[in-house]
Amino acid sequence: MQLEKYSIGIGDRFGREGVAQMEAIIAAQKRGVEITPVWNKSNREHTIVGTLPDDVRREADHAVQATGWKGSYRVDADHIGVKTVDKFIASADFFTLDVADFIGLPASDTELDAFTASLSAFKGELKIPGIAKSFTVTDDTIRTIGKKYYAAAKEAGAIYRHILAAKGAGAFIVEVSMDETDKPQTPLDLFFILAALAGEGIPLQTVAPKFVGEFHKGVDYIGDPAQFVREFEEDVLVLAHAVNIFNLPANLKLSVHSGSDKFSLYPGMRSALLKHNAGIHLKTAGTTWLEELIGLAAAGGDGLEVAQEVYAQAYARLDELCKPYATVVSIDRSKLPSPAVVNGWTSKEYVDALRHDQSCPAYNVNLRQMLHVAFRIAAEMGERYMSALARHEKIVGANVTENILKRHVEPLFLGSSK
Repeated sequence: MQLEKYSIGIGDRFGREGVAQMEAIIAAQKRGVEITPVWNKSNREHTIVGTLPDDVRREADHAVQATGWKGSYRVDADHIGVKTVDKFIASADFFTLDVADFIGLPASDTELDAFTASLSAFKGELKIPGIAKSFTVTDDTIRTIGKKYYAAAKEAGAIYRHILAAKGAGAFIVEVSMDETDKPQTPLDLFFILAALAGEGIPLQTVAPKFVGEFHKGVDYIGDPAQFVREFEEDVLVLAHAVNIFNLPANLKLSVHSGSDKFSLYPGMRSALLKHNAGIHLKTAGTTWLEELIGLAAAGGDGLEVAQEVYAQAYARLDELCKPYATVVSIDRSKLPSPAVVNGWTSKEYVDALRHDQSCPAYNVNLRQMLHVAFRIAAEMGERYMSALARHEKIVGANVTENILKRHVEPLFLGSSK
């Protein structure tokens, strides 16, 4: 099973927007770009919302059938490990192996000696085709990288073999995620990480490193876009070289986690991808839930009331909601309006504060991040929230489609932002 050149992770917290998401993918196809939709949902999200992996498979199958989509599509067991993977085996055909917790765990001296010796051919001045500078590599260089990443690669191998035993060779796509860690991986780190993963026999088709800068949930990139693009392009070149050197799948590509809404990066990313004829997997999980809130608020009446209640409860439970996402949100509580103020807002005021339009003076980056992690509140509302989505399906769906198409697909995959 092979993942196509361009793919997009379209997480959907409550499983109601599959058709609306597909409309954006179909619109891109009509304009000449094939993008594979990948429905992704983690075990944590399932636990919070009260859904099961089979629910995601049903949503994806229904959306594809309802829209007449004839292209490929996938269902991703997102951020899984050995302890959580089994419940995803039957429904998923894409597995994101999250081994960030194993980064930095000790490997034995015997393992590090063997790892260093196996890569001794790369000592000296390592040149990656396309990268102007060379990298100086010593035994200590390899061993230092091994100390930090060997245990994580070994764990990825264990998870992969567990899935392989259940599903069989060629029946699923593998991504390895190392993005949720303290420091970004350099292109040289990535080269030897790929060596370690290849040594585990993992036929990975995408890899998600931690990039330079901050990738906070649902908001634009924090950092120097020019520096990011330089390192992103170098990572693209490292992958291309590693494919040949380590006999990895030819379609190996970068995966950008929390990649949604990184608007300042899309032009540079697109330029690098086109320059090197490279693919990409972009994960946009979470923003569909925000578009549901935007659609409900825009609908007014009971829809706006639901959106206002979500805000009020999120404001009161901010610390609790942010705790699982502490490394990927940064919220200034002093810049959040009080629930009393939000309860007096019109539909337009709520939408303007939440929608990610940086040209709008009312846009509030702190409010957006808080609501991004507040989907637990809607889950606890249960039928009240779900019935509101059903009543306002048309306006909610229109916002979901527009968000994916206009703000993500067009600038990154089509080269425009109409």
